[in-house]
Amino acid sequence: SDYQQLDYNLRVNFFQGGPLKTQSLMRDSYTPDIFQKAVIDPRHWHGRTINELGRWYEKYFLDLNVQKAMKKKYG
Repeated sequence: SDYQQLDYNLRVNFFQGGPLKTQSLMRDSYTPDIFQKAVIDPRHWHGRTINELGRWYEKYFLDLNVQKAMKKKYG
C-alpha cells in the first residue's frame, strides 16, 4: 500500500551526509601563498568601515520605526 511505501522510503537513508572533503573553486584556482598574503582588516569590510555600516543600519531602523508609527497613527 501507499503507507508501506512511504514507511520504507522514510526508513531508507537517501541522504547519507555531505562529502568528507569539500572542494572550492576559489581555493582550487589560487596557490596557497595567495591566502597567506591576504590581510583581513576587521575595521574595513568590503570598502566600508564598521562605523559606516552601523550608521546605515541605525538610519534604516529609524526609518522603519517612523513608518510603523505613521501607519499606526494614520492607518
